[in-house]
Parts: sequence; structure tokens; C-alpha cells
Amino acid sequence: MKTQKSPPSPFIAPAEILATLLIVLTLLFNISSNAFAEPKASYQRIIASTPSATEILFALGAGDRVVAVTDFCTYPPEACKLPSIGGLLNPSVESWITLRPDLIIYQGGNNRLASNARNLNIETLSIPLDNIEDILSAIKKLGDLLGKSPEAKKLSASIQSRLKGYQKILEDTQSKSVLLLLGDSNDPRRDLYAVGKGTFLDELLTLAGGENILPDSLARYPKVTKEFIIKSSPEIIIEAGPKSRLSPEEQAERISAWSKFPAIRAVQTKSIFFIGDDYILLPGPRLTKTVERLGQVIHPDLFSRKN
Repeated sequence: MKTQKSPPSPFIAPAEILATLLIVLTLLFNISSNAFAEPKASYQRIIASTPSATEILFALGAGDRVVAVTDFCTYPPEACKLPSIGGLLNPSVESWITLRPDLIIYQGGNNRLASNARNLNIETLSIPLDNIEDILSAIKKLGDLLGKSPEAKKLSASIQSRLKGYQKILEDTQSKSVLLLLGDSNDPRRDLYAVGKGTFLDELLTLAGGENILPDSLARYPKVTKEFIIKSSPEIIIEAGPKSRLSPEEQAERISAWSKFPAIRAVQTKSIFFIGDDYILLPGPRLTKTVERLGQVIHPDLFSRKN
């Protein structure tokens, strides 16, 4: 008489479960080790898809590893001689294939870039640059990643030392109310885009002795109406950005446009300034220059004019 075999049990014995778990954990450990344990100083062909990343890499002494930048590169001069991958939002994926990068660095949130790079099996690194802490973290992260940790520590220490110096200069000084406008929307007869709270530019404005007139509830870079500006009546109005690089004649014309709103204190005292320096809107190693430049127009008696 043949013995009938029992059907396979739908349950796994405890010993088999333990063995399975050990195998899975071993695989996960190996994957993690391969992904994170390798020293990344081996990256030699880097695309910097944001000007801030370009400046950080060159400031760390890793500029010789950068093979391409963007159309918006302005500094340092040697970086701007490199091939360009195009704009920030729509880079040329075809150029990636030609350049053969082993790493693409981009500013946080560009999911399309990351997806395209993943399809081409190119590694990417996202660096948030929303505030000063982010900028210092990015410097450390890139320093560790590229074997430039000593250089990163030195650069961060220099930045923090200078920022503390500005705080000392202003410790007994009353802040002045400021409206900081983005220079690509500088016609005072229509709504304007301003720098809101919680941004790195707001932090730099505070370090320069300014008090942002925008409330906390608004967006990071909100559109503000002329009615709001008149009601807030800032002591100083600053238009900043590449399009604020104006000739004296152009500045006079712009100030004349503001004169249509005489109730604003900045208009009454002609405290309207235009800053078109290339670094003024960039969250990078030159942020201390931005503080100095803002300080020169907010508290000219405390910040000497160097340029």
C-alpha cells in the first residue's frame, strides 16, 4: 500500500524563516555597502548643473574635475570657459552622452534631471541650497564626497567667521526696514516679486542690518502689490539681480518711476538702490560678499565700499 504524500504546507517552519531573513539581510547589507562605502574621490568627470555647485567645486579645489557647467555660469572665469549643458531646467541630455560624466550635481527638486540621468545610468547628487545652513552642508557634503574635507572645513570656517564679524559690527545698530526686490520685475507701476522670509537672501539681508518688510505668511518669493509697499513704507528699497546692472542714467529713470509713490519713505529720502553684481542672488561661497554689498547700502557708515 502506497503512502499518500501530504500536500506542501502553506506555512514555513521557523527555522526556514530565520534562514530566509538572514539571506535577505545579507543581500541588503551588500547592496548598502556597495552603494555607500566606496570612497567617492574617484569622481573625475562632474557636470555642475547649477552655478552655485560650480562655485563650490572650484572653491574646494576640485575645479579640474568639472567637465561642464550651465549657460548661467559667471564665476570663476575658468569655469565659464568649459562646455555648457544649456539651461538649468532643460539641460541638453545629448551633451551628457558626449561628455561622459560620472556625476551630475544639481540643486534640489529637479526631478526631471535626476530621472534622465538615471535612464542613462549616470549618478547624481542633489544639494538643497535654501538657506545658509544648507549652503554650509553642501560644502561639507561635496568636500567629503570628493576627498576635499580639509578644504571644505577651511572654507566653511572662513564663511562663518566673516558672518560673525558682520554680527559684531551691527550688534549695537538699529535695523532698517527694507524691501528687497528681484531685479527681473522692477517696474514699480505693476506688481513686483520680492524676497520673502525663510530664504537665504532674507538671512543675508538680516545679517546686513536690514529688516525684511514681508510677513512670515507670504511665499518665499511672493508677488507684492504697490498698495502693500505704500502701506509698509520701507526705509530702503533694493532691486537686486543681473537686470539691475544699470547705468547712472537708467538708475535715474527708475528712481523717477518710483517718485510716483511719494508716501513711501524710501522714495522720500531717495534710498532706492540697484545691485547687479553676479553673485548677489547666488547661494554659494560668495554669500559674504552679498552681505557686504547689502550692508553698504543699508548701513554705509559701517560697511566700507570696496567695489
